[in-house]
Amino acid sequence: MWIRSYTKTFKHLNPEDIWPLWQDVNNWHKWDTDIEYAKMSDSFAVGSHFVFKPKGAPEVSLKLVEVVEMKRYTDSCKFFGARLFGMHEMERTPNGLKLTTSIKVTGPLKYLWIFLVARNIVKELPQQTENLANLATSQHV
Repeated sequence: MWIRSYTKTFKHLNPEDIWPLWQDVNNWHKWDTDIEYAKMSDSFAVGSHFVFKPKGAPEVSLKLVEVVEMKRYTDSCKFFGARLFGMHEMERTPNGLKLTTSIKVTGPLKYLWIFLVARNIVKELPQQTENLANLATSQHV
C-alpha cells in the first residue's frame, strides 16, 4: 500500500461551507482545476457511481465507498492490477477546520499507477485544497 496526504487548517471555514461543495460532484471542476468534468446522477451516498475526466487523460469511473455526512467521504476507482482511493476528511479543531485529502493505491501493479496517476494527483492537492477553501469562502459571504 502507498499513501500520501495533504492537510491544511482554515480558520474561517466550517463543515457547512465545505460539505455542499463536496456533494456537488457535477461542479467539482470549479475547485479541482485538473479535471474537465465530473458527472454524477445518483445521490451522494455509499455505492453511488460517478465519472471523472482528468485533463489530458481518459474518463474514469469511480464509486463512493464511504460517506459520513459533514465529516468525510472516500471514492475509489479500479485500474488494471490496482485500486486508487481518494479520502477526503474535515475536522473541527481549536485552530479552525482541518481539511485532509489522502490518496491511497493498493494492488500488485500499484507502482505503475502511482507513476502514471497518483503522484500527479498528490502534486495538485495543495492547490485543489486552496481552490476549495476559496470557493467555500466566496459562497459563504
